[in-house]
Amino acid sequence: MKNWLRIAGALALTLGLALAGCEKAPEKAAPAVDGPKAGELKVGFVYTSPVGEAGYSWAHDQGRKAIEKMGGVKTSYVEAVKEGADAERVIENMARGGFDLVFTTSFGFMDPTMKVAKDFPKVKFMHCSGFKSSENVSNYFGRIYQARYLTGMTAGLMTKSNTIGYVAAFPIPEVIRGINAFTLGVRSVNPKAQVRVVWTKTWFDPALEKDAAISLLDVGSDVIAQHQDSPGPQEAAQERGKYSIGYNSDMAAFAPKAHLTAAVWNWAPIYEAIVKEVREGTWTGNRAIWWGMDKGVVDIAPFGPMVPKAVQDKVNAQKELFKKGEDKVFVGPIKDQAGQVKIAAGVKAEDKELLGMTWFVEGVVGSVQ
Repeated sequence: MKNWLRIAGALALTLGLALAGCEKAPEKAAPAVDGPKAGELKVGFVYTSPVGEAGYSWAHDQGRKAIEKMGGVKTSYVEAVKEGADAERVIENMARGGFDLVFTTSFGFMDPTMKVAKDFPKVKFMHCSGFKSSENVSNYFGRIYQARYLTGMTAGLMTKSNTIGYVAAFPIPEVIRGINAFTLGVRSVNPKAQVRVVWTKTWFDPALEKDAAISLLDVGSDVIAQHQDSPGPQEAAQERGKYSIGYNSDMAAFAPKAHLTAAVWNWAPIYEAIVKEVREGTWTGNRAIWWGMDKGVVDIAPFGPMVPKAVQDKVNAQKELFKKGEDKVFVGPIKDQAGQVKIAAGVKAEDKELLGMTWFVEGVVGSVQ
């Protein structure tokens, strides 16, 4: 934990210096930047948290490294960028710096991306997890809810108290959808179990995330899941002798005695495909990429040694269906917390419904605010 805090502090100082330089740029937009240069593509990444050793930005950075291996690609990134005005300055600085393609990797970067894109029509922007687009802005994400469902099955089969804690970042559709998928996975194998949610209203705050996990452990949770960037919740579970479910990357090293598995990202397939499109001149704006386990974008981490083979086999059987493209996570009947049917029997929720999800399924204890 101290290592994470030390890294975060150092990166915050570095970012502060970088942003100070960005503020010196003139307020008017610079002339539009030309498209890709022959022989080299300049690609920028904007991260909401420190890259560190694990977590959301670390996973994106593995994708960045993958496209560098393609050859003829030069990449750069800025980490620990706050959502809002700071993000806008960083994104604009990249556009002014001659980047051909810019990936903005947090939901809160959506409006800053759209604003900058208007002034730089020749730069291509890809925004992660959002829904707004334009001629030079498209969206991308992965169906991480599939991996959430599998980790939910694992938690449901491993819990003894039937109370599972979930440390969540912000009450936005992406996070709510993940909690719902996790809960559906839990209750598919253990209908008596409940998932208790605590909001931190932050993406990366190791101390706060750990405290939130402790509060859930205090009310009887014996498995802790998370939609957060740090391993703080994992560490809290291990210190109490309970189990944990990680997110973004394999967090087993931070809590080896607690870590059951994790919902993990592999951004390389998406990043490689987009770079290929830009090079071939087939890239277009005003669209959304949403790939799943069948494309290799989402997965679960290796199971911890405490997970019985019978549990692993059951979860892996469902995983194989996802890999074949069989996605029935949000097929009804599905009820909300009040017991009202939100998705009718036999009906599969459309993507637009999932992307705008603002309600919790039956079995979740907590508010969507």
